[in-house]
Amino acid sequence: MSEGDRHEASTRTFLARAAEVARLLDLEVAANVPENRRARHLAGVARRPLLERATLSEEFFDPLMAAAVYDPDPSFCRWFVEPALYAFGRRRVMTALLGYLRTGTTAEIAGAQRAWYCAHLPLRADRSPAYAPSGSRDPALDEVDDLVGRWLESSSTQHPAPINVIAVSQGDTTKPETLVARGPWRNSSGLRGNP
Repeated sequence: MSEGDRHEASTRTFLARAAEVARLLDLEVAANVPENRRARHLAGVARRPLLERATLSEEFFDPLMAAAVYDPDPSFCRWFVEPALYAFGRRRVMTALLGYLRTGTTAEIAGAQRAWYCAHLPLRADRSPAYAPSGSRDPALDEVDDLVGRWLESSSTQHPAPINVIAVSQGDTTKPETLVARGPWRNSSGLRGNP
């Protein structure tokens, strides 16, 4: 499969996931939106109604997670992750993403990694009515310390980060005396960076 074919298949898959979320919200697809922009249009149209709801029924969870994972743009997968965080809790969202990381296809694993970053958004009472009227919620919904550890373990065993080995020598560059391993590090949230 060529790169163009993979991109087209990925775009169709994302469109199907975004269309399912829009269907659950009873949103119409604008007929004048070009097909190559339809998925992003649906995501944009769905964003506000998703955040404005105090609750989302159970049937929303899997489609929201699938849309977040299949969204090819890491800047926009937040549009599906954020309402899921408010409605279902950080713990459940991260558990679903961990499932994609452990058992998903290559595309799903990459999507879960993009969505994992968004799953760390701060939750604010003024952002969504999904908070209780008093502006509080059950802390157990957002307790994820153990999940972060499992994410780190799974991501390091399934997809080890590349390590660059740098030879440091004293004079003779053909006989390195010290090897220094350098590579991406992971912070406590499981996010990668460079030292």
